[in-house]
Amino acid sequence: MSGILYIVATPIGNLEDVTLRAITVLKEVDYIIAEDTRVTKKLLAFLNAKSQMPNDKQQMTNAKLISYHQHSGEARKLEILNYLLDGKNLALVTDAGTPGISDPGNELIDYLLSYKPDLNIVPIPGASAITTSLSVCGFNVNKFVFLGFLPKKKRNKLFDWLKEGKVSFAFYESPNRVVKSLEMLERVFGSYRRVFIARELTKLYETLYRGKIGNVRDQLSKEKIKGEIVVIVEI
Repeated sequence: MSGILYIVATPIGNLEDVTLRAITVLKEVDYIIAEDTRVTKKLLAFLNAKSQMPNDKQQMTNAKLISYHQHSGEARKLEILNYLLDGKNLALVTDAGTPGISDPGNELIDYLLSYKPDLNIVPIPGASAITTSLSVCGFNVNKFVFLGFLPKKKRNKLFDWLKEGKVSFAFYESPNRVVKSLEMLERVFGSYRRVFIARELTKLYETLYRGKIGNVRDQLSKEKIKGEIVVIVEI
């Protein structure tokens, strides 16, 4: 019998946002597939410290860490597939949030299923920057489009489609590009369109911006912007 692949959401900032179910899975699997093993080691160290009793030096998990990122090749994918075929249980985690969303994990899952369509894949839900932002933006997002990162080409065609469908949309953005992106959105959708921006969600310097595109753009242009950013545009 082949093993189970768990898709485990991890905190997007505050490590205390990890779920109890995620902790249980990370304790019990044989291998943890990590986008950046250094980041995952910090999470495991935090969980280990939280779980220990006084004078208890036992590690929270004995799982071995495997690196898997956007530059990983066929050999690493095959290695992971063989572990599963050997009956080992694996957990896939990303640096922050839910794997497979603007993340190389989706390519790995597609590869594994192409070789073993009946592979048992179990999602372990938790933190996600996009749903966290949607929950506090205050816009009508009963329906929305998630764009990942904005495409470098054919943006006008995409924006025309969004305007025609009259649907709000969200995307991830770099702090170095966010002001330019707002300027572009202002030209396309008008300065009075409302926008919401979440920066450094759940972290110490979490900041939320909400208002007309022109006003938010002016505010951000006066600040030194760092950290990960989610943008939501109300249509």
